[in-house]
Amino acid sequence: MSLKTLIDKSVQYNNWVVNKYIDWLSTKSDEQLNRETISSFPTILKTLHHIWQTQEYWWSFIAENNDFDFEKTAAITGKEDIFNAIKNNSQKLVDYVESLSEEDLSRNVKIESQWFQCDFSKYEYIQHIILHGTYHRGQIVTMGRNVGITDAPMTDFNFWNIYKEQK
Repeated sequence: MSLKTLIDKSVQYNNWVVNKYIDWLSTKSDEQLNRETISSFPTILKTLHHIWQTQEYWWSFIAENNDFDFEKTAAITGKEDIFNAIKNNSQKLVDYVESLSEEDLSRNVKIESQWFQCDFSKYEYIQHIILHGTYHRGQIVTMGRNVGITDAPMTDFNFWNIYKEQK
């Protein structure tokens, strides 16, 4: 399998998972989504906001537009706004990655931020976005159990890979 195929499938899977989570969480009460519990972020909604904000941050480097605006993303706090923002960002990433060649994916992008400097390939940053979201979605499942949400959807990669053609 080529790098291009692997990364295309990875962002498609990530987009599917994001949509499954948003569909699932949109059926939950505002009280459940905003109830504080111990985790990296105090609520499920704030965790989703962090996932989206981080996707936007890395997107600005991957797309090489360097236009991330922390203040603008921090101002978005409503449930529907966060849900729509994370879904839109995930689809934007799919569309962008599918337009790239293997050479594009392998090209390095130098980042010099106030926190770090690095010079990795686009596909490594894309992997980071996906893995970062996976980490926090796992937290959301645990947080959900702590606030009475016990019906998390099945989002394993293998499940998606087997059944994606049937959906």
